[in-house]
Amino acid sequence: MVHYLLAMAPQQDPNGGSGSMISTLVMFGAIFAIFYFMIIRPQQKRQKEHKDMLSKLDKGTKVVTNSGIHGSIHKVDDEKGTIELVIADGVKVTFEKASIAAVVEEKKAN
Repeated sequence: MVHYLLAMAPQQDPNGGSGSMISTLVMFGAIFAIFYFMIIRPQQKRQKEHKDMLSKLDKGTKVVTNSGIHGSIHKVDDEKGTIELVIADGVKVTFEKASIAAVVEEKKAN
């Protein structure tokens, strides 16, 4: 039994083994950097742009929701975080402000 446990013990590197440890850390650092610049950073940028777009919404702006519904903003309620859209003559629908996907056309100046 003791021989079996000794056979499972990690083998000692005669050179100290620090070279493989450093290269492993460098590889993990490189992988993290790739993930940060290819995935995390662009996602944060998109979230910031979406938040800025939502803060600029005003009555009369034509928008598209995440579900694909086109309409113009009738009322913005910042306290509740909702927007009332006019999607047809006399048809008003209330959406969460975060469900606005894009601005189609800025409101027209009167």
